[in-house]
Amino acid sequence: MNRAFLSLSKSISVAVLAVSSFAAMANTHEEAKPAKADPAKGEALYTNGDAARGIAACASCHGAAGNSTITANPKLAGQHDAYLVKQLTDFTGDTRKNAIMTAFAKAMTADDMKNVAAYLSVQKSKPGAAKNKDIVELGKQIYRGGIAEKNVPACAGCHSPNGAGIPAQFPRIAGQHQDYTFTQLTGFQNGSRKDAAKITGARTNSAQMVTIAKKMSEDEMRAVADYVAGLK
Repeated sequence: MNRAFLSLSKSISVAVLAVSSFAAMANTHEEAKPAKADPAKGEALYTNGDAARGIAACASCHGAAGNSTITANPKLAGQHDAYLVKQLTDFTGDTRKNAIMTAFAKAMTADDMKNVAAYLSVQKSKPGAAKNKDIVELGKQIYRGGIAEKNVPACAGCHSPNGAGIPAQFPRIAGQHQDYTFTQLTGFQNGSRKDAAKITGARTNSAQMVTIAKKMSEDEMRAVADYVAGLK
């Protein structure tokens, strides 16, 4: 009888230990889950910044609710949140070069980036407009059909016919400032150079865009930038 009792006690102990271990694993898994993005916190940081951490208000350069009025600075309203997080992260490394953005991005936490991105992704982007009627048709042709003789694919293939992009893969570019789009295409073109790391604005964070931009002329890039500005 004692032997049976000991055997039963041992079985109960093993069962309790197993349940405890499972509970501990469950709690660890629960704690490991990433924090959910908080658009409200993102709006506060975007609008007011955080002086104590050296983060200026994003709105001072990118405009209220992400609608930049400075043509050298991109419109961020309505941009895919995953894309925004990737770009902010890239500014902390060697694939995107911008002294101002690198300083701010390095001061932000991963949660800061996700929160700001979540806020901007649900803002409504104000439309832009093509300005140069002499080149917009060329831009339209390249955007929709590419440049066959140069093996340049249609921009619409990745950024969609209306410029809305594909979430988590390719950015929204509809209505973007001409100046900004042209500068980025030039940055991708410079990214193919061996000394790209020394060039302000050089971008190597998209192998596809580096390859494509390298094949385009300045006039072709300007034409695409102007056409994109008028997309809605």
